[in-house]
Amino acid sequence: MARPIWTGTLSFGLLNVPVSLMSGERKVDLHFRMLDSRDKTPIRYERVNAETGDEVPWKDIVKAFEYDKGSYVVVEEEDIKSAAPEGHETVEVEAFVDADAIPPQYFEKPYVLVPAKKAEKGYVLLRETLKTTKQVGIARVVIRTREYLAAVMPRDDALFLMLLRYPQELVDPADYNLPGGKPSSWRITAKEMDMAKQLIGSMSGKWAPDDYHDEFRVRLEAVIKQKMKSKGALAKADDNEPEPAGDAATNVVDFMSLLQKSIASNKRTPAKKSAAKKTTKKAAKKSSAKKSPAKKAASATKKAAKRKAG
Repeated sequence: MARPIWTGTLSFGLLNVPVSLMSGERKVDLHFRMLDSRDKTPIRYERVNAETGDEVPWKDIVKAFEYDKGSYVVVEEEDIKSAAPEGHETVEVEAFVDADAIPPQYFEKPYVLVPAKKAEKGYVLLRETLKTTKQVGIARVVIRTREYLAAVMPRDDALFLMLLRYPQELVDPADYNLPGGKPSSWRITAKEMDMAKQLIGSMSGKWAPDDYHDEFRVRLEAVIKQKMKSKGALAKADDNEPEPAGDAATNVVDFMSLLQKSIASNKRTPAKKSAAKKTTKKAAKKSSAKKSPAKKAASATKKAAKRKAG
């Protein structure tokens, strides 16, 4: 099972639902290595100084922004951290909008929000309410060091976190030479429109994603397997994956009270740090309590060894 990207909180109003952020996509591309055609040795990419041609070790490499041709300003790790927001483990919903109000070009990448143990009630509450109202939550989330705009969307039993593109990341279609105007201005007749509608109607059906496959990948895999057999090559795949991180336990929450307070105050607040600290302290106490029997057993073993030696 996959490892969570992070474990944190889904926050809307005064309600905080502990969740794990899981990848919602699976990369299936075939990866190739570059080889020297003369002896089939792998090609190694090196970090080379453009002036001297010498290889540069990682410890001597810094990040920089080129603000003009050949002019750079060095950006330290502390500079990047200072620009990053504080809430690294919170999906903070700032507003709710109609599900069909977001144009498709804004959607970028899917993630799945998985509720922690004892957090299912808040998760289902938000999921079913979004389904009923046909709305999605617009949120901000930090993944690694960058803050993203995202949409929290219900689908079957899941809440998806869909990363969104910012408007400045999109190209205005008006920048291209597109054919505007009515069909008649392009000499399209009513009969042609009717025929096109009939064609679309004859090809219409229900969306069935399992009917579509990456046929190019399948054919290329077959070619690779054939070449492997002809040369007696054998490849083994490593399917071992790390164990997933444990879900954080949560306390029983009075959802009705929090909902009433959220509506009354009309505030949107992130998860409180104090609550996170309390949870950390409790976890530390439990961890020390679990370790104490092991320490007792170790001391008893040492005493027994001393008696035998005496």
